[in-house]
Amino acid sequence: MTTTTPSRGRRRAPTRMERAAGRAAALQKPRVILALLLLLGLTSVMLLDGYLRAEVGGDERVRDGASSSKVPEKILDGGPILSFRGGQATTTSVPAKTIALTFDDGPNPTYTPQVLKILEKYDVPATFFLVGSMVSRYPEIVKDMVDQGNEVGIHTFTHVDLSYQSDARIRRETTQTQLALAGAAGITTTLFRAPYSSETDAIDNYSWPVYKKLGEEGYTSVFVDTDSDDWKKPGVSKIVEWATPSGTSGASVLMHDAGGDREQTIEALPKYIEKMRAKGYTFTTISGVVEAQNADARIPTGARTGGQNAADRLQAAHREATGTTLYEGKALVAAVAVAEYTVPTLSVGLVIVGVAVMGRFGMMLILARRHYGQRNRRRFSWGPTVTGPVSVIVPAYNEKECIANTLESLARSTHPIEVIVVDDGSSDGTSEIAREAARRLGMTNVRIIRQENAGKPAALNNGVRSARHDIVVMMDGDTVFEPDTVRQLVQPFADEEVGAVAGNAKVGNRNTVIGAWQHIEYVMGFNLDRRMYDLLRCMPTIPGAIGAFRRDAVLQVGGMSEDTLAEDTDITIAMHRAGWRVVYQEHARAWTEAPGSLKQLWSQRYRWSYGTMQALWKHRKSLTDRGPSGRFGRVGMPLVVIFQIVTPVFAPLIDVFTAYSMIFIDFRAALYAWLAVLGIQLVCAAYAFRLDREKYRYLLMMPLQQLAYRQMMYLVLIHSCVTALTGGRLRWQKLKRTGEVGTPAGVGR
Repeated sequence: MTTTTPSRGRRRAPTRMERAAGRAAALQKPRVILALLLLLGLTSVMLLDGYLRAEVGGDERVRDGASSSKVPEKILDGGPILSFRGGQATTTSVPAKTIALTFDDGPNPTYTPQVLKILEKYDVPATFFLVGSMVSRYPEIVKDMVDQGNEVGIHTFTHVDLSYQSDARIRRETTQTQLALAGAAGITTTLFRAPYSSETDAIDNYSWPVYKKLGEEGYTSVFVDTDSDDWKKPGVSKIVEWATPSGTSGASVLMHDAGGDREQTIEALPKYIEKMRAKGYTFTTISGVVEAQNADARIPTGARTGGQNAADRLQAAHREATGTTLYEGKALVAAVAVAEYTVPTLSVGLVIVGVAVMGRFGMMLILARRHYGQRNRRRFSWGPTVTGPVSVIVPAYNEKECIANTLESLARSTHPIEVIVVDDGSSDGTSEIAREAARRLGMTNVRIIRQENAGKPAALNNGVRSARHDIVVMMDGDTVFEPDTVRQLVQPFADEEVGAVAGNAKVGNRNTVIGAWQHIEYVMGFNLDRRMYDLLRCMPTIPGAIGAFRRDAVLQVGGMSEDTLAEDTDITIAMHRAGWRVVYQEHARAWTEAPGSLKQLWSQRYRWSYGTMQALWKHRKSLTDRGPSGRFGRVGMPLVVIFQIVTPVFAPLIDVFTAYSMIFIDFRAALYAWLAVLGIQLVCAAYAFRLDREKYRYLLMMPLQQLAYRQMMYLVLIHSCVTALTGGRLRWQKLKRTGEVGTPAGVGR
């Protein structure tokens, strides 16, 4: 017989839940934006660091056989300094017995300071052609370089061959390097040296337009007369020999202070300086060479004869950075400093996360196997068969699409039950539909209780108070049971230490992409986890879709609490703390309707993850308790924090670093590493599917799940963490249902 309690009627005004949901939605938008901004910031830092760390190649890269038909002969045969005045290209040679010492590819934190120390010791100026990305990473070295009286020039930002680049890329390479110089030393420069360049006779039809364009913008391009070829590491004596011009000729000499092992260069440099001075040579900068050609210049600017102060050594190629250039440069250097600190920190985090993820997989596989063995031994039994009737509580809020299917599945139960449907102020006729379904099915064991809208915990507590039996089974109004589900679920209560039992929740609407993704997650992430937690006796959550409790135990811990959004996790931890054992019964299956849209899925998982954090914080004192409460606090709680909060929050590092490696390091190696991790996950998932006797075809969706679905779950958890840190609160949120999950016989696997 179907009975009802008095109802206050359907209210036209919004329910308490609807009002709370509206307020929550208004508060969540800023938090979603903040979470997305955090992710964007991380991505930006990674991209900046990857851009800065683009590999700097050696100078062995040259083009052979390229035509120089468009390059004027006077340029090909001219000196190493190329400038444009009035639209006309001119070259300048280094005067006799003069060395313009130049260094490429720096600054380098190991070798450049050693070079500067040697130059300072011998009072020799030099011109450094700097890579912008390195300038932004080591600005203090550049400042010391300039303060010491040396000259600097541009060697592009990423050491790219500009001959084949667009005008926009060329402009970007020079502009970014100028900004880096402005931020590091407060200057800009008019000097430029192209990567992979050598003498002027190597200018070809590809590179000539680049030099013309840069010349028109005021740059002086610098080549070499004598190349030490120190990058070949030929030995100290060879470096000195190859850097020495013939006779008394002046020369623009090339060495390197970065781009590889430069120990031989460091050893050769003082020997070279001493040798050239012994031959009567003077050292100067590129600006010193240019001004030496001016008829009215008696002393080359930049030449040192000793005793000059820093003010006398101001280089003509330098310009003081002011205004927007200066501030943008400082901003660039500051951003790079953040990246330089963040990325190594994240790298350490990646190692920790990787170890934790692999450790979790290992624990799940080993413990799940043991759990499977224990539960399937022929002699295994919880005790005497539990045959007594139980109360099934179905909280329902606007479940018109699903409630009839739920009752129909309960009508087929092989275990004696009473059904209590608690209508939590529904406005869609849920109670009337339930009453009609019970009448149609001939169910005389159904009671329908109506209450004002108060939320799911209140509905469950109402059902517990109204239950007539010692064991209560709780299920959602969008869930269906198999005929044997209740009988399987209550058998562990033969053990008097068991206070609660978690069932095996299955995704019923798995024939869509989103449903298949959730199906994989339920089987692998939830049920495999529960086997592990069951063996460790620290089950953290009894799913709301299917769980059973001793009625007295529920009342003992104060019933279902409204303190958190995860009332199922809250009550489970409370049972542990009260000394009850919580177990997992994998043979008790329930089929639930998973969210059918990304928006609904986000809403559900956001509530779950945030509610879990609330529950853990609420029961934090279990960390110092004794007995079963302390066992959960010191075993279960750390596992939940590590595996369900910390690791997932930082798990995006794996994907971020994979993308980072593919773009900036080694695409093939990064791809293989990602596939290896995916393979390990597939093995774990396949084993979980085997234990649950699921069909493997759904695993074909796993690669796509890793690329799309998992990223969304990361964002949800980050969003939840932001909400927790900002002190936000939510209410029970109703998801839109379709009623497509019917009785188990109609679901099929």
